[in-house]
Amino acid sequence: MQTVPIYDQERVDDLLTHNLHIIQSDEVFSFSMDAVLLARFASVPKHGKILDLCTGNGVVPLLLTTRTEAQIEGIEIQERLADMAQRSIRMNGLEDRIKIRLGDLRDLVSETGHGAYDAITVNPPYMPLRAGETKLNTHQAIARHEIHCSLEEVIQASMRLLRNGGKVTMVHKPQRLGEIISLLRQYRLEPKLIRFVHPRKHMEANIVLIEALRDGKPDMRILPPLIVYQEDGQYCPEIMDIYYGSNEGTE
Repeated sequence: MQTVPIYDQERVDDLLTHNLHIIQSDEVFSFSMDAVLLARFASVPKHGKILDLCTGNGVVPLLLTTRTEAQIEGIEIQERLADMAQRSIRMNGLEDRIKIRLGDLRDLVSETGHGAYDAITVNPPYMPLRAGETKLNTHQAIARHEIHCSLEEVIQASMRLLRNGGKVTMVHKPQRLGEIISLLRQYRLEPKLIRFVHPRKHMEANIVLIEALRDGKPDMRILPPLIVYQEDGQYCPEIMDIYYGSNEGTE
């Protein structure tokens, strides 16, 4: 592992069992289960170009390197988070596999041109911003609330950046699924796969994974629910496999 400077309130964590390491900070950004589920659910090409929008500290691109030989890019609007991602990439010796862009996802198409990517992943801010609603610090507020990009802007950017026949995969909250499907179809991204994630067997879903195809035909499948915890509080076998098992979903 390469030595990289670690700043106040940062730490280096192991990233599952993939011999990867990632710089985290509870005060700035730490990845959650959402990112791991996204990185494993997404159908990714073996080669080509993949883009991770709202990449944060780069956890999804790092995980995707275990599943594909494609070139991977991430874009992040917060300079501190983009720097954390870049240092994590150097620490893992993956500079030839991953590139992190500092910038606004809404402007990226002006640099890359339309249809530059074969696949896109995104774990966007989940919550619309309402006046006086958040007491989070600036880094956390931007990551969780639609301060710099709305759901519609994320989906519009995905449509512009994705090639015809390419796939975009998103993790979000089930409460906004109707809005997500409507916007995807508005921007020529046809929902193909949906999977709900439930904390426990008899609880409502609190995460939804959705994959859409650029200019695809209507033909949506609802996959079996994914249950996180067993009754004894231990992870269910499928969650254990997602975290520590074989990699699937490469095209």
